[in-house]
Amino acid sequence: MKEIVIISGKGGTGKTSITAAFAMLAGNNAVIADCDVDAADMHLLLEPDFSHAEDFYSGFKAVIDQQKCTKCGKCKQVCRFDAVQKNDDSYTVTPMDCEGCAYCAEVCPAAAIQMVEQNVGKWYISKIKSQTEMVHAKLGIGADNSGKLVAKVKKEAKNVALQTGKDLILVDGSPGIGCPVVSSLSGADYVILVTEPTLSGFHDMKRVFELIQNFHLSSGCIINKYDVNVEIAEKIHDFCETNSVDHIANIPYDETFTAAMTEGKTIIEFDDGNLTNILKDSWKKILLLTDSH
Repeated sequence: MKEIVIISGKGGTGKTSITAAFAMLAGNNAVIADCDVDAADMHLLLEPDFSHAEDFYSGFKAVIDQQKCTKCGKCKQVCRFDAVQKNDDSYTVTPMDCEGCAYCAEVCPAAAIQMVEQNVGKWYISKIKSQTEMVHAKLGIGADNSGKLVAKVKKEAKNVALQTGKDLILVDGSPGIGCPVVSSLSGADYVILVTEPTLSGFHDMKRVFELIQNFHLSSGCIINKYDVNVEIAEKIHDFCETNSVDHIANIPYDETFTAAMTEGKTIIEFDDGNLTNILKDSWKKILLLTDSH
């Protein structure tokens, strides 16, 4: 089983649009995993049916039982995050400030504090319009543990692939270099960097490349909107060549991408011209590169 992960150093590079196009090209030969759980939006293009949904629990928050609380105030004294507040004659925990360290529960002489596991989001297994399965999720507003939710999505995607006999998993990873990206890269066979020819795009691409190196993963690069700044695009190309990053494609700036998104379609469904041909050639090249590494 092969796992292809598509990431970007920053948001707005077109990563998800390109991944959705590849998902359509892969058809029912691949399981799709949307690991951009903090801002999941691939469902807007792939029309999942949300047929299977489960809550995701991760992390703990302190809750004070007012009936048992003796109002000694030790919990407030030891809380380094100022999550425990005194209101009139009672102590309460502000959930957004609580880090779940459980120190307050340890020092409470009346055992009045319980650590309650948190529901931080949902994960889904859906059928999508390419007639394959997609595993995706949504992290709750202000919730932590996005890295753990990404790990859950990847684990379930692998289970689905095994159950359905698929030998390819296509992962839409989070932008940046944080915990969700690290979790997205775990277990990958090949990584695709989607970047844009701007100073920030090039800078952030180099940062995420350093992260990929720590995993000793083979990678390729797609320069989206390359003709917006040809000079920087050439620098990105030189960087790839110097660092043994496969150059997969240059995609020109084209408002057809926006028009397709407005209609809730991938570029493969919406356009039968140059963009689709570039993406088809890119997908064929990616499959060959994945097999060769």
